[in-house]
Amino acid sequence: MKITGAKIFVGGPAKNYVTIKIMTDQGVYGLGDATLNNRETLPAAYLQDYLIPNLIGMDPRNSEDIWQFFYRGAYFRRGPIAMASFGAIDMALWDIKGKLANMPLYQLFGGKSRDGAMVYAHATGTDLEDLMDSITAYVEQGYKAVRVQCGIPGMPSASYAVPETRGANKNYISDFSGVRPKIEVWDTEKYLRFMPGALAEIRARFGPDLKILHDVHHRLTPREAAQFAKAVEPVGLYWLEDPTPAEDQNALRLLRQHSTVPVAIGEVFNSIWDCNTLIQEELIDFIRVAVTYAGGITHVKRIVDLAGLHHVKTGFHGAPSHSPISMAAQHHLNAWAPNFGIQEYLVLGTPECDALFPSDHKMENGMVYVSDAPGLGVDFDENEAEKYSYRAGSHPVVRLEDGTIWDY
Repeated sequence: MKITGAKIFVGGPAKNYVTIKIMTDQGVYGLGDATLNNRETLPAAYLQDYLIPNLIGMDPRNSEDIWQFFYRGAYFRRGPIAMASFGAIDMALWDIKGKLANMPLYQLFGGKSRDGAMVYAHATGTDLEDLMDSITAYVEQGYKAVRVQCGIPGMPSASYAVPETRGANKNYISDFSGVRPKIEVWDTEKYLRFMPGALAEIRARFGPDLKILHDVHHRLTPREAAQFAKAVEPVGLYWLEDPTPAEDQNALRLLRQHSTVPVAIGEVFNSIWDCNTLIQEELIDFIRVAVTYAGGITHVKRIVDLAGLHHVKTGFHGAPSHSPISMAAQHHLNAWAPNFGIQEYLVLGTPECDALFPSDHKMENGMVYVSDAPGLGVDFDENEAEKYSYRAGSHPVVRLEDGTIWDY
């Protein structure tokens, strides 16, 4: 069996999804996702110009050897562009293998460990009451876990993942349009004064059973993160996400000395070498890698296995920058992983997205139920893809009130 060709598609409804379709001489094809948010043309070019020419003639069943060929065969390793590209190829090869075996991927991993996988939604608001309304809406839909973010009183602009207008809190997604990034203004002191009390009010309003998550988005120093974690400990957070910049992993030691709040980190990590110390020293409780950015199913499965040895659960990244293809790969891993924790899930199921990526994966009452279709269980409509083209965009940039650049 040989790979005969591959196509790259860039575009989609409201997102520049980077989709690879790998074809074989037996008529079986596989799909993968290389979407690197707001840098989408880079993995697309890397795939087209460098990787696909090497794929032609390879046996798609040898996914391990192909992964090693691209990773170890490169002098300059890792990084989000390369790993997203490898990840897309790897997903597509697993998709082909599942179709050849006539089995859903979770069966190739070892079968299901659960019937459904718990997901969490993103609740947000311009102020605390606006956020409460958003949480209520998700609870009424059956969600058992909600990430909560809200505007900070006195902050000059909307903070991370917060809408600019009250009431725009249903399925809110930050605006990444335009090449020049929007500017957000941040004030750590105002945040530290307000957010612990806000989280306590949310817990009092919704009771002990709702799983409450909160994302700091890398914006605190180690000492500030330890202070914040200690202050919110009585809230009983399900997790505190990215309390400090991920580059400084020693910061987590200080936080651990002061608080037992569960910590989730890893959505910007690209490999097992980025997170092995955090996992082996048990400085985190949830690993947040994504199948796309972390090199595909082959590599992420290794991370999951390592995490399972150290009481670390999965909490895969699931922003709308991941197409339904990569989300399907994570759904299969979630069904299998004995150390599954939770899955981030931003609503992708628009009619336009469903037409481009048809599948039978289901989300009901805050749980995802994986399809039993062979392979990934997601298809790709090339005719629908012709409706879309690349549109440039950027993440916001954060500055302090005096103009200093800060961590996004």
